[in-house]
Amino acid sequence: MTQKGIHTHRLLKEVEKAALQHKTRRHFLKESAMGLGALAMGALFPGCEPKSSVFGNNFFDPTNPLAPKPPMFPGKAKSVIYIHMAGAPSQLELFSYKPELSKLDGQDCPPSLLEGKKFAFIRGVPKMLGPQAKFKQHGQSGLWLSENLPHLSTVIDDIAILNSVTTDQFNHAPAQLLMHTGTARLGRPSLGSWVTYGLGSENKNLPGFVVLTSGGNNPDAGKSVWGSGFLPSVYQGVQCRSEGDPVLFINNPHGMDRDLRKASIEAINKINQEQYEEYKDPETLSRIAQYEMAYKMQISVPEVMNIADEPAHIHAMYGTKPGEANFANNVLLARKLVEKGVRFVQLFDWGWDAHGDSAGNAVDIGLVNKCRKVDRPITALILDLKQRGLLDDTLVIWGSEFGRTPMMENREGKKMPFKGRDHHAEAFSMWMAGGGIKGGTSYGETDEIGYSAVSGKVEAFDIQATILNQLGFDHEKFTFESQGRPFRLTDVSGKVIHQILA
Repeated sequence: MTQKGIHTHRLLKEVEKAALQHKTRRHFLKESAMGLGALAMGALFPGCEPKSSVFGNNFFDPTNPLAPKPPMFPGKAKSVIYIHMAGAPSQLELFSYKPELSKLDGQDCPPSLLEGKKFAFIRGVPKMLGPQAKFKQHGQSGLWLSENLPHLSTVIDDIAILNSVTTDQFNHAPAQLLMHTGTARLGRPSLGSWVTYGLGSENKNLPGFVVLTSGGNNPDAGKSVWGSGFLPSVYQGVQCRSEGDPVLFINNPHGMDRDLRKASIEAINKINQEQYEEYKDPETLSRIAQYEMAYKMQISVPEVMNIADEPAHIHAMYGTKPGEANFANNVLLARKLVEKGVRFVQLFDWGWDAHGDSAGNAVDIGLVNKCRKVDRPITALILDLKQRGLLDDTLVIWGSEFGRTPMMENREGKKMPFKGRDHHAEAFSMWMAGGGIKGGTSYGETDEIGYSAVSGKVEAFDIQATILNQLGFDHEKFTFESQGRPFRLTDVSGKVIHQILA
């Protein structure tokens, strides 16, 4: 018998052994103690069977949990590309034009801006800091944009800017969790998981939710911002890479070919299927689906994640460099993924903090350099989706976890070596494009120095409600039952921002 045959024989023997162990009397008594009690409870209280959602089984197909599913109502968008600038860029050097702030540059911060307020690092009385960029109006809409985003200015009439986004978190990790999971605490499903749970995926050989990171680090909240929480784990984000193997361990180890891998997965899933038939745990079905998806991804993922075969004019358009791990490559991959039917693509770019503790974290140096790396590819994404007829049903979101203060950061009352701004929760900017969004729109206003929202105030829940609405979901009715009560992404808040919808 060949080495391969010996390995397969041993594997099948292990399966048979596990199956026999699974059926022993001792195993039955050990595992069914709580089950007998549940049977008695079910007889006393009929109709108390666990439910996965208010829609019954409509959102979870046991044979294919990622099968395409219809939304509640016809949505404008079919897929999402969410671009998050981890660390929070300064809106005062990008979207929020505040000439009055220039007049206060270098002056002591007024007490009214400090009394009763909490900041991450500011202590004592800091100096005010005027805008460190020039602004101009662009497009037919005449929206204001800074010189740091010259390429984006050419598509300003395709985007809707939210000027008065607020949050109640001023530290990175909890603020990122709130923006992406609807709570500042760990354990809730991410936006991408909710969307994939509700709509499935249009490509059976690719994950429904793909995550791409750049900037050298994951976001401060870690992988929880693309986790599935209490939803079946098949809906969590799959992190891919634009350099090296697109997914870690996607290649077979030495001595195992594709046929042997298939036999191994079939043997493992035979046990999983027997376990599901006995316990009816949906997480077992997720495990089966994940093994099968991993097998399919060995062929499909390397093909779709290869950008080297894109034409030269596309590489020039995005500023991509095949083989490198960078933001531009990830943006082009995002277009390829939604083109192939992936439902939700999440991009995280780390390194947007702007405290002024180093040149890389200065609003007049580091921020400018970061903008140079993202401005062209983001603009190319909008133009590329548009020329391919994909922008109408692809919702693009750009944002971060909070904004930056109008005053200069100081620490323990001491001036920082470079020009920087502290974390700010009371006002920052985000924008959306495509997917039924009204381009050339500016919604909300802040005061004359960009400190507080004075109109059009929106929160993370409102943004989440709007995204779900564009995909065809009523955020108040789109729920999943867990721990004895229905949960939703927007918790008990959120309203659709109708003012930016076409």
